[in-house]
Amino acid sequence: MKILFVHQNMPGQYRELIQWLAAQGGHELVFLTQRNPAPQLAGVKTVVYKPHHRPAKDAYGLSKVWEEAAGAGFGAAMAARQLERAHGFKPDLVLGHTGWGELTFFKQIWPDVPILGFFEYFYNMEGGLVGFDPDDPVSEHAPFINHARNMVPFANIQSVDLGHVPTEWQKNTFPTSFHSKFYTCHDGIRTDLLGPDPKASLSLGRLDRPLTREDEVFTYMARNLERARGFHIFMRALPKILTERPNARVLVIGGDEVSYGRKSTHKHGFRGEMEEEVGHMLDWDRVHFLGRVPYTEYCRIVQLSRCHIALTMPFVMSWSLLETMAMQATVVSSDVASVREAITHGETGLLVDFFDPGALATQVIDVLANPGDYAHIGPAARAHVVGTYDFMTRCLPEHIRQMNSLVPNDRWIALPG
Repeated sequence: MKILFVHQNMPGQYRELIQWLAAQGGHELVFLTQRNPAPQLAGVKTVVYKPHHRPAKDAYGLSKVWEEAAGAGFGAAMAARQLERAHGFKPDLVLGHTGWGELTFFKQIWPDVPILGFFEYFYNMEGGLVGFDPDDPVSEHAPFINHARNMVPFANIQSVDLGHVPTEWQKNTFPTSFHSKFYTCHDGIRTDLLGPDPKASLSLGRLDRPLTREDEVFTYMARNLERARGFHIFMRALPKILTERPNARVLVIGGDEVSYGRKSTHKHGFRGEMEEEVGHMLDWDRVHFLGRVPYTEYCRIVQLSRCHIALTMPFVMSWSLLETMAMQATVVSSDVASVREAITHGETGLLVDFFDPGALATQVIDVLANPGDYAHIGPAARAHVVGTYDFMTRCLPEHIRQMNSLVPNDRWIALPG
C-alpha cells in the first residue's frame, strides 16, 4: 500500500505504526512534516514542508489559530501536489493529525483518496484544562477563544473519511456529532520492549556510586515542568517528603519549556518560580533535576524508582504514564477522569487530589516507608497495560482493520499473526 503520513512533528503518534509498517516491507511510505531536521526512519521517505503563511504576532485573536492552521494546511497540500507531480506519488491512504490544520485541503488535491485523521483534543469550558486551576482564572473571553480554536477540528471532521481518538475521555471532549466518524483505540505501547529490571542502575555526577533499587529513589517526570502536568503541586509536596524520608532521593525529568497553558513571568521560568517558593525548605543534595534524558536512560530511572509521580490536569493521557505502568512502577497520579481511564486506585496505581500537595506527600511517604503494602500494584499495572494498550497484540490489529476498511481489499495490509 502507498501511505502518506502527515504530522508537523514527525513521527508524533505514528512512532510505532510507521516503524512496524516499514519493517513489514512491500509498502511505499512517505512522511510529510515541518520538523527540520526530521528523523530518518528506515524504509520511509521523509519530505519537509513549510507553512505557506504564518499569522503576525498581533493577529486578531479569534482568527489567529485558524489563520495558522490554514497556512499549514495549504503548505502541506502544495507539498502533496508536488509529490505527485515530481515523483509520481499518489497515496492509497493518508494518515495525519488534524490539530494543526495540515489535512484541511487534502480533498482538494486528491478527492478520491481516503483520509484517516487523528483527533486529539477539543477545547471545552468544563472538564479539561480551561478553568481547572483556580490559580489561573479564565477571562470572560475564554468561551469565544475556545470556540475559535475548535474551528480547526470542525473543518477537519469534514475533510476526513474516518477519525481516530486514543481514549474514551478524549473522544468525549468532542461533540457527539463527531462520534459517528470516530473509532477509539490507543496509539499503542510496546510492552514487549518495556518491563521491570531489578538490576537497573544510574550514575550521577555528584554521587560516588550508582543508584540502584536498593536506594530509596522516587521520581517525577513530564515533557516540560509546567502547571498542566502538576509541577507546582509536586514541588509543594517535596519538602514534606524529603523531611520525613531522610534517606530518600528524588530524580526529576523534564524540560523548562511550556507545552500547555501560560508561561511563567519569572525570569528563570516556572522551575525558577517554584524553587523561589519552596527551595529554602529543601535538602538540595537529594534533589536531582536531570532535564530531558535519552529514552533508554528514562527507562532505567523508572525501573529503579520505588515511587513514580505522574501528575496531570484533566488532559490527554501521556504515553509516559502507560510506559511507567508497563515497567511495573508504583505510580501516584492525579484523581482526574483522563487518568481514571487507565488507573484504578489501589489496584493499578494510586490517585490523589491534584490540588492537595499534602495528600500527595502523605501517599508518596507511605509507599516509600511501606513498599510491601504496595508490591501488588506494579505487576497489576503492567498486566492492565499489556491487556489494554499493548501495541502488537491489542492496538495494531485494530488500527490495521480500520485502515483496511478505507481501501480496496487488494491493497489490504496483512494483520499481524
